[in-house]
Amino acid sequence: MSSTTRITVTLPSDQVAELRKLTDNVSGYVAEAVARQIRHQLLGDDLRRHEEEHGGFSSEELAEARASIFGSAGSSKDADAA
Repeated sequence: MSSTTRITVTLPSDQVAELRKLTDNVSGYVAEAVARQIRHQLLGDDLRRHEEEHGGFSSEELAEARASIFGSAGSSKDADAA
């Protein structure tokens, strides 16, 4: 288990009420949300760096990535939305 640090976070009361409806482990829920946001930001940074070095992704590359992530059924739906 990784080490932890106790911090205080201030949230709007309505968000806390909704959060408590979703989970009885608020700390774990918030920790996972923070981890997801960090992964999202790091991935975005990597994608921007890749595009700066190699140019933008082609339509074919994007379709292949969507198929890998969502499967072939999701790729056509997502391609239409893009």
